[in-house]
Amino acid sequence: MAPRQILFLCTGNSCRSQMAEGWLRHYAGGRAEVFSAGTKPTGLNPMAVAVMREAGIDISAQSSKHIEEFAKKDFLFVVTVCDAVREACPVFPGALYQLHWSFEDPAAATGTEEERLAVFRRVRDEIAAHVREFAAREGLMPR
Repeated sequence: MAPRQILFLCTGNSCRSQMAEGWLRHYAGGRAEVFSAGTKPTGLNPMAVAVMREAGIDISAQSSKHIEEFAKKDFLFVVTVCDAVREACPVFPGALYQLHWSFEDPAAATGTEEERLAVFRRVRDEIAAHVREFAAREGLMPR
């Protein structure tokens, strides 16, 4: 059976969609081809890389990509992880199924570095829970 193709979308493709991509690769292994993109890619956020590394997931080799790179590709699932991109792309033509998970943008967090890291960690953990549940429901977890 060919791996299922799944795309995570957000605006900047710097935090939430990158973390979701990393988590699903971790949980699904070779059972899914996982991608992420944004409508206005801004580059991989170093705090996202740091908090994922704390959880044992290395996303440092991932890159921020524009949604147009995937415009002609078909996906089993396209998952929007921010409200702004859901409004900008209410329908992704190549998606058999489209899901929406709304997460706070950790890149918008203010305060000290530790306060901002706390927001990144909370959002990371929320994304992990959603991705883990999704992977289990879709039969992507190892048995």
